[in-house]
Parts: sequence; structure tokens; C-alpha cells
Amino acid sequence: METTETQSILEELLVKKSQQKKKISPNNYKERLFVLTKTSLSYYEYDKDKKGNRKGSIDIKKIRCVETVNPEEQTPLERQYPFQVVYKGGLLYIYAANEESRRQWLEALHKEIKGNPDLLNKYHRGFFSNGKFMCCNQTCKSAPGCAIWETYSSLHSANTAVKPLPPVPGGQHQQALVLAADKSFLKEALAVYNYEPQGNSDVPLVRDHKYYVLKDDDPDWWQVRDLEGNEGFVPCAYLKEIAQTSDELRSITDTANVSSEEEERIDKYDWYAGNISRGQAEQLLRQKGKEGAFMVRNSSHEGKYTVSVLCMNSREKKGTVKHYHVHVNSASEFYLAENHGFSSVSRLIHYHQHNSAGVVTRLRHAVSTKMDKVPSTAMLGIGPWELKREDIVLLKEIGSGQFGVVQVGKWKGKYNVAVKMIKEGSMSEDEFIEEAETMMKLDHPKLVKLYGVCTKTYPIYLIAEYMTNGCLLGYLKNHGKELRPFQLVVMCCDVCEAMAFLEKHQFIHRDLAARNCLVDSDLTVKVSDFGMARYVLDDEYVSSLGTKFPVKWSAPEVFHYTKFSSKSDVWAFGILMWEVFSLGKQPYERWDNTQVIEKITHGYRLYRPQLASEAVYQIMYSCWHELPEKRPTFNHLLSLMEPHRENDHS
Repeated sequence: METTETQSILEELLVKKSQQKKKISPNNYKERLFVLTKTSLSYYEYDKDKKGNRKGSIDIKKIRCVETVNPEEQTPLERQYPFQVVYKGGLLYIYAANEESRRQWLEALHKEIKGNPDLLNKYHRGFFSNGKFMCCNQTCKSAPGCAIWETYSSLHSANTAVKPLPPVPGGQHQQALVLAADKSFLKEALAVYNYEPQGNSDVPLVRDHKYYVLKDDDPDWWQVRDLEGNEGFVPCAYLKEIAQTSDELRSITDTANVSSEEEERIDKYDWYAGNISRGQAEQLLRQKGKEGAFMVRNSSHEGKYTVSVLCMNSREKKGTVKHYHVHVNSASEFYLAENHGFSSVSRLIHYHQHNSAGVVTRLRHAVSTKMDKVPSTAMLGIGPWELKREDIVLLKEIGSGQFGVVQVGKWKGKYNVAVKMIKEGSMSEDEFIEEAETMMKLDHPKLVKLYGVCTKTYPIYLIAEYMTNGCLLGYLKNHGKELRPFQLVVMCCDVCEAMAFLEKHQFIHRDLAARNCLVDSDLTVKVSDFGMARYVLDDEYVSSLGTKFPVKWSAPEVFHYTKFSSKSDVWAFGILMWEVFSLGKQPYERWDNTQVIEKITHGYRLYRPQLASEAVYQIMYSCWHELPEKRPTFNHLLSLMEPHRENDHS
């Protein structure tokens, strides 16, 4: 007797395409009887009107996406109506006889998979054929989708929402009352222009907001405190002094009674552009000319919003503007990427300023539509981090790369420094400045220290600590045979200390490798190269599609879903340990990137280097667990390595 679980919902004779388990496998098409029940989608041999052996079955709970797929070129009439079933571990292509048949199967399957825990927010419109997706040319069958799956928002369950973000810092209004009574400031000032911080020592200015001036002895920069208690430097040309009155004190007190609805109004934000057309938005963003320039504008649908963002690449000098609708899910949360919902548009924008998560790039530079003439900051430098170019004498080139040239130099005639420079007009300028800002925020003995920058004229300089023995990878190759195993453990511990610091302060490096660490004269190793580093709000950074990353140092969740976290840094640290103990060998040296992805996906891991003890190898091996949550933290790795450092040294 059939139960509800096994009772057939839909049965039909359909054509199934072979799954092409190898790139060289030929395509073939077979007629199968497909049967849908509450628990499975199965298909059977069918001959002479008789149901034969079952050839395959998919658990309904494992289905992640059901959608149409674009027909292949010059396809025959009987294969004009294909659809796809994406499930954990595979991809099934099915051809319906006509549009009505395909619609019935899609509707029935969508009804059964509603609320499944691992539904996809993106899918591939094209077939996976001859080793790549026809829509985006990605070569891994499990590669993340390249098109938004619109049906996702109606199918995913509110109960499967992602881990909530940390709460937004509170107490702003109460803090304002305390600060207003604190007379340790010189005067009060009102911001007349918005200002984006350019360094760790700066605070942002929001037009019409009040600030407390702490120091005003510099002709260009004042030290201020905002209403939340943050202190830093701002260009004084952006401020207007105001007199303190009892009315103004009352206005501060009144802010404590502002409703949450008023607090979430988006027209007070600099990124809100209001009613402007798509064409006007594109023109303004291209005028900004910076990767990640963005604005939020009213959609053509009343009460809806669109986020417009500029993406730059070397092929398109003017850049490409992408437009994303702000959607609302069943839990009344706003989202651009379906797995990341927020209670307000402002919180949504704040998140995507730190994390691309399905958007082509992070929202980096708000573009204002206000026409006020803003005084130039081009010659102001970035406050106390700005050094005098004439104090630096360049001595010799010690390296070069995608960001420019690195030279060793003398600062003030007595300090050796490394000077990283970039030429005017380089497409890497934004990344260069972003790296400087990241280094300003990070201060640890095992991180390469930033001394300052020279930004007033080109080429821009980044002046950092000079490490005598250069790149760790080069040092291992040239001098590794002189090192004893305990010294290799110490080198790994140095890197682990730096990474534990980053982990604690919610930074992910994303490019940890021996080539990006430097060695000092006493063999201390320090982590460098923060061009890909990111501050993260919830220990996860979802990068945009097409982002480049070092495959051989990347965890499975990176090359499959471009998800970065401190645990993907841990995976890379395990590879770095392997580099150290193999004295600079190339990991997976016999395989290209595609082969590495395939091998790692099927469970392969690097072998034990000859210089690594079994216990040390177990530590690096623990970094390569398939599940990120099963990998150790950097703090735990330190505790695991410490005994080996001591034992080997003795």
C-alpha cells in the first residue's frame, strides 16, 4: 500500500542528458520514466510500455535549484524545453516534450523543495558541456552560479536565515549627553561637507553633524571627537565653528527620543541619490572613476530602491555600472544577495561596504548628488601619516609586482625603509591606498609595520619597515638547507602569531603564503602584503564573481563559492607550513589549478615533507579539514606548535 511519502505526484516519459562525469565523455540522451514523490525524484528504464529498473534517484531534501536552462545551439525539436535539477553532488539535465510539460515539472518540484536548507541564490543559465558552463565559461561543475535565481526568494525558508550580524553599536545618544557635558574640548564645529576617512587616524564627517574640536594647531587638520566618542583627524576646511547654546544642548538631548523609523530614514545618507535616472546614475559614477563607486536611487517601482555600483577592469577604461534591485524577503528583510537580509536599507549598505557577497564589488565610495562645491583634499595628505618626500632617499630597487616597484631607501638619513610606489594613472591606485589604510589599522610585532605615506605628488609612496632578508619564499629556497627543524617551527609560529592577531581583530588576509611574508636580520618572520585583506563583520567575506585568488593556497569553500573567512586563512596557513618544511617547494607542483580543485574536492591533501615530524604534519593537516568549522583557530594552532618549538630547540 502506498503511503503519502511514496505516492506519485507526477510521472512522465522525459529525455535525460548524460552527466558527463569526465570532460571527454560524449553527450548522450536517453528516454526515462521520471517519477516525483514527496521524498525523491527517480528515473527508470522504460520499454514497451513497461517500467524497468531504476537508474537513479535524488533525495528531495538534497535538491538546491530547479530551473530552466538555455537550449544548446542547433538543438533538435525534441530537445527545445530543457530544465535542470541541481542537487548536492550533481547536476541533472532533463528535456520536457513541450512548454506546458516543463512548467508542470518546475511547479511541482518547486512546491516540494520549498524550505530546503541549501537552496542556491544563483544558478547557471547555460549547460555544463565539454568541461565548462556555456554561460560563463567556468570549468568547475560545482562553480557558483552566474545569474540570480529569482525563484529563490519565494522558496527559501525564513527558518534557514544566515547567522545574524553582531548588533550595531548602541548608546549613541546617551554618549552624546556625556560628551556635551565634558568640557575637555576646545570648541564645537558643524560639518559643512561629508568626508570619507583616508586613514586609521581619521574619522568620517557627516554633513550637518556636530563634532568636538580637541586640537586646532595644524593649519589643515584638526583633531576632533564625534558624538559616539571616536577621535581622529579631519580637514578643518570641512568644518564650521559653532557657539554652544542651551538650545543646542537641548537638541542633543532630543535626539535620544528619535524614533527607530526616523533613525532608519535613508535620505540623510550621502549615498542616497533620490529620483535620478539610470543614465544619470551611470554618468555620475563614471565621473567618480573609482572601483566600487556607488549610490542608492529610487526604483521605477514606488517604494523600491536600486543600488548602482561601478566596476572597473583593464579592458574597459570607463568601467561598467551594475544595477541591483533591493528586494524584501518573507521575513521583511532587505537584501541584494538572498542569504544576507537586514532590517533596514542602511544596514544593508553598511554590510556591503565591507563584503561584496553576491555584488560585483564592495560598495567602497559613496557618490553624492549634492552639488555643493567641496574643497579639494588632494594636497592635504592624510594627516599625521603623511611624511615629507624630501626626507626619503631612494637607494636601489629590491622588487616589483602588480602594484609597482619596491625600493630600499633612507628616511631622514638614518633609517632603512622599504618604499613601495605606484605611478599616476595606474588602475591599481585604489588597491594601493586601501592596502595602506589596512596597514595603518594593524599594529603587531609580527606584522610588517607601516611608517607613513607620501600622497601629495606622484608617484605615491608607501613607506614600511625594511626586512633585511627579504621574501620568506626566496629565503627558504636560497638558505633553507642552513636551517634546523626547530627554526622552521619558529618561523611558522611567527606567522601564526600575526594571523591570531588578525583573527582577533576580525581581519582576514586572503593571500597568506610564503611569498607574502618577509624575513628580518634575526630570522623573525613577519606577514606582509595586505592588498587583499578585508575587515569582516561576521567572519565571512563573500567575494564577487570573477575575483582572482591563489587556487593552490585556497580552501574548498573559496574556489567553489568564493567564501573567505579566518578559517580559509587557516587552510592557507597549513599550505604555508608545508612550504616552510619543504624549503620553498611549489605545492601541488605537478598539477595545474583545475587539477588541484578536482583533487582537493575528492579528498587529496599534500604529503608530509621530509623535515616535518609526524606530529608537526598532523598540525598542518588539521588546517585542511573539508569543513571550515572543524579547522583549528590560529590561537589553538599556536598552543599546538609551542611544545614542538621548545622540544626541538632543546
